[in-house]
Amino acid sequence: MLQYYCSSLTSYQRLKTKEVKIGDLLLGNGNPIRIQTMTTTDTMDTEATVAQCVRCIEAGAELVRITAPSKNEAENLLHIKNKLRAMGYNTPLVADIHFTPNAAEIAARLIEKVRVNPGNYIDKKKFDFIEYTDSEYAAEIDRIRERFTPLVKICKEYGTAMRIGTNHGSLSDRIMSRYGDSPIGMVESAMEFLRIARDENYHQIILSMKSSNPQVMVQAYRLLAQKMDEEFGECYPLHLGVTEAGDGEDGRIKSAVGIGTLLEDGIGDTIRVSLTEDPEFEIPVCKDIVSRYTNRTNTGIIHPYNEGKIILPYNPFEYKRRETTAVENIGGHHVPVVLANLKEEENLPPSDLEAIGYKYDEATDKWNIGDGAADYIYLGNKTINFALPGTLKVICSYDVWQQAEDKTAYRPLFDATSFKALPSLPDTPHFVVLDTNSDWQTIIDTITHANHNTVICLFNTDANNMPSIRRVVAEMMMRSIKSPVILCCNNKDKTIDEQLIDFATVTGGLLLDGMGDGVWLWNHMREVQNIKATGRTYLEVKNNNQFLNNTAFSILQATRTRISKTEYISCPSCGRTLFDLQETTAKIRNATNHLKGVKIAIMGCIVNGPGEMADADFGYVGSGPGKITLYKGKEVVKKNVPSEIAVSELIQLLKDNEAWIEPATV
Repeated sequence: MLQYYCSSLTSYQRLKTKEVKIGDLLLGNGNPIRIQTMTTTDTMDTEATVAQCVRCIEAGAELVRITAPSKNEAENLLHIKNKLRAMGYNTPLVADIHFTPNAAEIAARLIEKVRVNPGNYIDKKKFDFIEYTDSEYAAEIDRIRERFTPLVKICKEYGTAMRIGTNHGSLSDRIMSRYGDSPIGMVESAMEFLRIARDENYHQIILSMKSSNPQVMVQAYRLLAQKMDEEFGECYPLHLGVTEAGDGEDGRIKSAVGIGTLLEDGIGDTIRVSLTEDPEFEIPVCKDIVSRYTNRTNTGIIHPYNEGKIILPYNPFEYKRRETTAVENIGGHHVPVVLANLKEEENLPPSDLEAIGYKYDEATDKWNIGDGAADYIYLGNKTINFALPGTLKVICSYDVWQQAEDKTAYRPLFDATSFKALPSLPDTPHFVVLDTNSDWQTIIDTITHANHNTVICLFNTDANNMPSIRRVVAEMMMRSIKSPVILCCNNKDKTIDEQLIDFATVTGGLLLDGMGDGVWLWNHMREVQNIKATGRTYLEVKNNNQFLNNTAFSILQATRTRISKTEYISCPSCGRTLFDLQETTAKIRNATNHLKGVKIAIMGCIVNGPGEMADADFGYVGSGPGKITLYKGKEVVKKNVPSEIAVSELIQLLKDNEAWIEPATV
């Protein structure tokens, strides 16, 4: 039996899953975590699709998925496959199926794997609530069995693998009526199909639980692993992904928060990063995520009691923030804070604070404070010689604090050794930095020495840093120690993409579990600023503070623990897309990126569009060639809007619903 939902919560151990054969590729059962992507070309354009497949394979894709919305596209997969094989490429192909069982049955005879979505393969979504008796619901399952079993038998006969891929945005009315818009509803949607396949003694199955909300996605995968273990005594391989993650840094961070959180727990056998970019650009991000676990062994932190297991004082299947006592604006009911490390800056002038969200206007002698402005700065052994904005507070060393004439302007920071040695703690807000890889007695002595003014900053430089920090926070919860916790993450000698992924995985995973009252990121990129790497761009020193600050706020946004900007739920495009998704996303972002807290979904077609509208405030969905449907929530507001004017119409919709403000002039 699993420990909650994975093999271990205190050390890194891959979840044991069944082995699935996809062509010549083995997946699950301890095989390497496989990398995949999806084409964006028209499947009927054989040459274009083959060319894009080649680019993806050359970039490192181990599986390539291609949409097959009808029987014509399904049949054309054979021509695509044959051309690739003739060119020497044997990478397995996956048919992506929605709404059309006959297309799936054709594809299953031609290529190595089919993906079906249980939310729309047989069921429909009209946002209708239906009251079912148990017998009526059982009859619906029989109807699904009748329609789904032929595909199962074909896959079994031809040796074709299958992914049962649940999408949060396309749960059927039947599932929604019984289970609601919930992670357990996502799990049951897939389990219904899995049970039918098992009844036919067909086991070449992978499952996925995708959502644009990393919180929902993580909870659904955890529940699925637990449910399979409880019901079958075994787990099938899991395909991880945050759907409609978006583009740029936000898309990478959002993906890493969801995928990385699960990989840290050993869950996941293949991943796809769904970026609104050309598919070959997804592959390096996948590689960076997977590389964190390539050489990680099944060892790590052992809890000092209970045979290496940890008793969870929280529910990993639902979000509830850890209860803490507020220290100033940290903890309690305050949103998580962001700390900026400025101790390396020489002769810090007011202009240097612009990188962390504070712009000084010398003419008016006033500060302009952005939505992504850091809450604290750490200066180490330095002080500051100009008046700071009232919202910004300074952390310094204990020695500097002791010598300061106005101690209220600074907050002292201790290491664990000096903190434990203090006979009495300052009667003022203070910080202690604790390495969670310290011996257990040091950890216990430090957390129990804290008082109502203590903020504990947890960090770990070990590969297992996320579970190590989680272990200490769980211990604090079990001991009812309510000091706020700052999640610290340090990077060294890594590229921008690698840092984004590391920061997002470590701090984002903990925030999803309700742990963490702030984020403090730092790195040592100065040491490698002159290193050159093929295909890589290293962070430039002059932008370092801004990069770290923006990344911290983006992680908080992705985990939905602090909203500081517009959120875009943007699909990665595929052969079903009915407009230029990358160009349109850029236009919408440029026009609306000043609307803090507004969630806008940009969907290429109707597969997930209407469902994802339920999580977004407004939606822009392709409904036909050159035609757009605009949504408010899940309600259609305008149909068949010409794409040439659709962005303007979206802005008007925002204005009509009082969600629009004019952008600030510079």
